[in-house]
Amino acid sequence: MPITRRLFTKDIIASAAAFSLPSFANNPSLQNSPKMKIVCVGGHPDDPETGCGGTLAKLAAAGNEVTIVYLTSGEAGIPGKSHDEAASIRTKEAIAACKVLKAKPLFAGQVDGNGMVDNEWVDRMHSLISLEKPDIVFTHWPIDSHKDHQCASLLTIQSWLRSGKNFGLYFFEVCTGSQTMGFKPTDYVDISSTREQKRKAVFCHASQNPPGIYAAPDCNHAMMESFRGIEMGTDAAEAFVRMGLEFK
Repeated sequence: MPITRRLFTKDIIASAAAFSLPSFANNPSLQNSPKMKIVCVGGHPDDPETGCGGTLAKLAAAGNEVTIVYLTSGEAGIPGKSHDEAASIRTKEAIAACKVLKAKPLFAGQVDGNGMVDNEWVDRMHSLISLEKPDIVFTHWPIDSHKDHQCASLLTIQSWLRSGKNFGLYFFEVCTGSQTMGFKPTDYVDISSTREQKRKAVFCHASQNPPGIYAAPDCNHAMMESFRGIEMGTDAAEAFVRMGLEFK
């Protein structure tokens, strides 16, 4: 039988039907769901927390194993501080935030502002992610104004491809409009129950002006959470774009 657009679409939907982030994370019986391994890859300390901290907290609270991979340690992120000083401060902040979210922190070892995508780093990131044996991976939307965010995303995409696409890959948004661009969500997670936990994790990053992260005219993540909640029909939500769901 010739492959038509309708048949192809039907096959794709059928292959993804076995699992989806919304059906899993928004399940009222989440505590009774099969346990999974979750990985989130962010460019800097505070990116995973702001982009999907509520979702990570919700998944961790249900007994899933959550790991946050920071591509850099935020070396260039504190004016007036040397790279070593800033990295030390921001690493401690990231570790504290992970404790709030009940996640394990990992630092990939790149330098803030000097994100790289080359064969060596593709191999290193793939090895790092593969060791975690994830079921779901979150990372930055690749169309983002920050180069380090782009690098984190592209390296993760390469790992997904090399893995045989055997984990669900989801992109999150940060500072939509000023950083994340052209983001059209495919999936939502209700974070009403973990919104405050997410906020506490973000506020662990004291060096990054957390009130500004949540307020206008800066990143305004509070409005983003409320707006995505309106789209979903809840008090607060985080939105994602799904790259693929192909499980063995």
